[in-house]
Amino acid sequence: MKYSSFVSALTVRFLTKRYIGEYDHQQDSKYKHEVLLDGEPILFEILDTCPKSIDELPGSEIAQWADGLFLVYSITDRESFNYVRRAKQSLQPDIPLTLVGNKADMVHLRQVSPEEGEILAKDFECNFAEVAAAEQVNQVGDVFHELSREVLTHRRRAKHSLLDRMLGSKTAYRVYSRGKSDSALPKD
Repeated sequence: MKYSSFVSALTVRFLTKRYIGEYDHQQDSKYKHEVLLDGEPILFEILDTCPKSIDELPGSEIAQWADGLFLVYSITDRESFNYVRRAKQSLQPDIPLTLVGNKADMVHLRQVSPEEGEILAKDFECNFAEVAAAEQVNQVGDVFHELSREVLTHRRRAKHSLLDRMLGSKTAYRVYSRGKSDSALPKD
């Protein structure tokens, strides 16, 4: 599964279970990582994008490449919250999306309330979580796993939808069903 994430701390925490606070925000990074999810092996391909400036919005090619998308902001930075709103509008993804508020351990510096995150997630029609990449390794993993489950559900629906398009609407075809066995039919 291919994911695009907008903050390295969450990605590194998920991949290595370690927290690293300083990153080179000048380049995008790609990672591959395999995990067991509900007993099935899942290969993550993660494109971790870091905008060079608050005015640089991600291109639509990210939403075309990815199977799922994280939009991450810091609860201690109102500008990052406003940025994810603009980023979502520029991406217009037709893929599963999760809005993540990071730095939930820094409530004394909070600039964005949990309610604002929930409201924005409702506007985006996506899941929402607040996590602390610095402290919550399990919660960070849960966010990735939940988005993976959504991607799998999205794929199943798309596959079913493709079958419907190929075979016509559900009422345009019938499943063969024999009420009685052929041997019970009247003989001519």
